[in-house]
Amino acid sequence: MEAVVKKHHKKMKSGDVAFSIINYLVFIIITLICVYPFYYMIINTISNNELSANGVINFLPKGIHLGNYIQVLSLNGLPMAALISVARTVIGTVCAVLASAFLGFLFTQEELWHRKFWYRFFVITMYFNAGIIPMFITMRTLHLTNTFWVYILPAIVQPFSIIMVKTYVESMPKSLQEAAEIDGAGILTIFWKIILPTAKPILATVAIWAAVAQWNSFQDTLIYITDQKLYSLQYLLYTYINQASSLAAMVRNTGTVSAAMLASQQTPTSIRMTVSVIVVLPILFVYPIFQRFFVSGIMIGSVKG
Repeated sequence: MEAVVKKHHKKMKSGDVAFSIINYLVFIIITLICVYPFYYMIINTISNNELSANGVINFLPKGIHLGNYIQVLSLNGLPMAALISVARTVIGTVCAVLASAFLGFLFTQEELWHRKFWYRFFVITMYFNAGIIPMFITMRTLHLTNTFWVYILPAIVQPFSIIMVKTYVESMPKSLQEAAEIDGAGILTIFWKIILPTAKPILATVAIWAAVAQWNSFQDTLIYITDQKLYSLQYLLYTYINQASSLAAMVRNTGTVSAAMLASQQTPTSIRMTVSVIVVLPILFVYPIFQRFFVSGIMIGSVKG
């Protein structure tokens, strides 16, 4: 009997090892599939531009140079657009996190006047949208068009983030708030000193969503902004990709780099790749900082109990 148990245990152990190996292989393949597009863009931006335009650069860079980045970063409007994108991402993320946290907390308070009505009023906006023209008329009536705040104010209240925070707060022990109320703490004190420090995982999750949405957005610039000083980096990416051929000719004709230097001649492909990398890299560096909070936050905030 003991020999049978040992044999069965050995088979199970071998099966576990095989299962783990297959799991690792599958996840490595998936990781490579996800990482390769970014790697492909980067190696094409630092390689010989003619080879890149001909599709020769697939796995290893050839004719390495940094001329693409130097020339693209010197394009008119790019530094200001980068500043606008950074500012809207930082300010917009902070405002969205604070609003989601406070509203999510308020909707857990039974003393809130018509709490269920106001909660449903916010939730229903997830499913109904007025459309582009009414939104534009509203923004123009509020004198927000061609202002920096058109990037911030419409994106502060996010119903789904409010739902996530509300669910997270409801999963917290009520004794925390009750003890604070016994000590004489008000709503704002409870929010700042108890809810915000305790809800870091879900707030980090909301911060990631808000930051990515703000950083990647370009349609609001397209609709509401005509002042070039308020263009975002993503909107410039959109225009550069659409005008890559003429932009490449303009960069080549600046005279800053000799046309004889084949590796540093700009092509439509090099323009597209370089600007894409410049736009994507910052958010790729931000995500790992919040990743340890993201998984726990989204799991706890999505399931009540």
